[in-house]
Amino acid sequence: MNILITGGAGFIGSSIADAYRERGHDLFIVDNLSTGVLENVPKGATFYQMDIRDEGLADIVAEHNIDVINHHAAQIDVRRSVEDPRYDLSVNVLGSLNVIEAGLRHDVKRIIFASSGGAGYGEQEYYPADEKHPIAPCSPYGITKVTVERYLHYFHLVRGLTYTVFRYTNVYGPRQNPHGEAGVVAIFCDKLLEGDHPVINGDGLQTRDYVYVDDIVRANVLALDMEGSDTFNVSTNAETTVNTIFRVLNEGLGSPASEKHGPAKSGEQMRSVCSYDKLHEAFGWQPEISIDDGLRRTLAWFRERHGEE
Repeated sequence: MNILITGGAGFIGSSIADAYRERGHDLFIVDNLSTGVLENVPKGATFYQMDIRDEGLADIVAEHNIDVINHHAAQIDVRRSVEDPRYDLSVNVLGSLNVIEAGLRHDVKRIIFASSGGAGYGEQEYYPADEKHPIAPCSPYGITKVTVERYLHYFHLVRGLTYTVFRYTNVYGPRQNPHGEAGVVAIFCDKLLEGDHPVINGDGLQTRDYVYVDDIVRANVLALDMEGSDTFNVSTNAETTVNTIFRVLNEGLGSPASEKHGPAKSGEQMRSVCSYDKLHEAFGWQPEISIDDGLRRTLAWFRERHGEE
């Protein structure tokens, strides 16, 4: 297949690109390198440094007879979405519309879209949240992700677009950027290896559903052979506290840091966890990497990177 990956130089997108390349697909990567890095792009892939809002995106789709678009490019900083919702809207909604319209114009067979479970469901009414849970985003970022899902469904109804939506929970693993609005795992790894004392917001008992990037990659590989259009959580059904994340990573480095707590973040969700049962029942997918194993692997990658610096 000829596959276009937006955000393919980033943490998740490049990990998916590696897996697609290993399976013999021809890859075309679009990334503006605002957070991605060129070294993540797999050898043999054709790279375009381009914003997804650029009209030239459609030319790439046409020139390379793209079969599948895997759309991971996004403005992912929740805090920036609150401070500048217009920019968030521009990238995540208008940019995504540009991607979708390019696919429609040139008969792309499927669009795979990276959405968000935690940000989309908002304050949960029950745990774990399945795909039928009410949608109640609590940030402009969450609103934009849900909006793109709605556009995909609309174009499916009126234009016959085929799509797969994956609602990720908290993805972590090698290549994650520890700066800006990064996941807590990457932030803690980076700070601990720098000899810093990471600050845990509040009492650290807030929970998240942490899913290892390799498990995300397997779902995206499955999507290439899916039929029809549907939406799936990609998650673990399990809650892990921030305190647990800190302790496992700290112990992995010989406990160099003391546990330090700061003020709680205003409006932060205390619990977030999603069910993967639908994806399991349909395609046999389930997470294979436990939180302890995933944290060890991630820490080893960050440790190697720090050794190179």
